[in-house]
Amino acid sequence: MSLENNATKQSVWDSFMMSTSFVFFLNTIFAVVIAAESVAGEFSWGTIKLLLIRPWSRSKILASKYIATLLFSILSTVLLAALSFFTSLLIYSTDTIPSMVPPGIGAGKYVFLSLVCSYVDLFITVAIAFMLSTVFRSGGLSIGLSLFIMFTKGIFTMIFNPEKYTWANYLLFNHMDLSRYLVTNQGPGGATIGFSISILAVYYLILMAVTWVVFKKRDVAA
Repeated sequence: MSLENNATKQSVWDSFMMSTSFVFFLNTIFAVVIAAESVAGEFSWGTIKLLLIRPWSRSKILASKYIATLLFSILSTVLLAALSFFTSLLIYSTDTIPSMVPPGIGAGKYVFLSLVCSYVDLFITVAIAFMLSTVFRSGGLSIGLSLFIMFTKGIFTMIFNPEKYTWANYLLFNHMDLSRYLVTNQGPGGATIGFSISILAVYYLILMAVTWVVFKKRDVAA
């Protein structure tokens, strides 16, 4: 009886947010594996030579692989989020007031913005994995480094706290979690959401520039 009462008291939105946090953890791992193997796998199997003899430029080949990786991450995010929502909808009550949603904002809007913020984190992590895949040509190394960054970025954020070090406000890891701006206007070190997005955009452009330059200059004769 007590289990039934707890189930009916929990909001569908609270259940959905808790399940999506776990889902995004798995989804990021899957996306990192795909991104890390997308280019490195071609070098490992030697099929990169077959691609480069085709009448397409290296930029088009790399762009197609990156777009395919992004499409996979978007599709997997939508499918897993939909599965989590409908599962929560079947089990938990829609009438209960959600405890995880801040007052003054609609539950649906807050959950949607939380998903967007989570995907931004995944998006940047995938960009790092894709860059490592292109630079090192090793899927295992790219996956290992990407997962290491994924698991330890919280530790780096605590060590290099912008409240203590002004220069830490320009580190990528301190701006990957945009969900904090859903409840406050200021992030660590007084950063704003505009500043955080600008930092992410600059790092993203650097990652993509390194990826394209290295791939275009890569010697595949050996």
